[in-house]
Amino acid sequence: MKATKRTLTIVSGTALVGMALATLAWAQESKPSCNQCQATYIKNDEIQAYFKRVPKGLGVADQQVRAVDVGHSNVDIGVVFRGKITTPNAVAEHDLVSEVYHVIDGEATLVTGPEITDLKRRPADDRAVRDLNGPGGNGASIRNGKTYQLKPGDVVIIPAGVGHWFTKIDDHIRYLMVRIDPDKLTPPKDEAASQADLKSGPYKR
Repeated sequence: MKATKRTLTIVSGTALVGMALATLAWAQESKPSCNQCQATYIKNDEIQAYFKRVPKGLGVADQQVRAVDVGHSNVDIGVVFRGKITTPNAVAEHDLVSEVYHVIDGEATLVTGPEITDLKRRPADDRAVRDLNGPGGNGASIRNGKTYQLKPGDVVIIPAGVGHWFTKIDDHIRYLMVRIDPDKLTPPKDEAASQADLKSGPYKR
């Protein structure tokens, strides 16, 4: 009987140690990656101000509204306007930054896929590389791509390395852009920097 009690004590002690280690591991794993950070709030008025500064007749305007460090990644918020096209634009590809589009208004045909023909690297001083989405390239077309007919309310997730290609826009499309930048390539942009940008005048590519 004594041996049995001792065995139970040893087993119970081992279980308690295991539980303590598991609790410690959970506590370490659950530590916030952006400790004591604040949320970022962007008013619709600010979003619309970016769209309003785009000159009439401009083909494409891609503007960064915020670039925020959230711990293990940057999250960037932008707005994009694209005007009418009847012939396909160049394919775009970003090596390290993923993108999410949420269509606000307008419609467009978008083709996506990883098999990009005639892909050429963008130079390091290209505005898109420097300020928006890091290293990447442009191609002529996409083989075996998937085609989407974008309309208001639609959402598209484009992982890093996947080509995206607007092949037709009947009138225009405007969408909110969310960029996921785990390598923190894009320069930070807070509310003060955004307001200064808006005060600088019409959008310039």
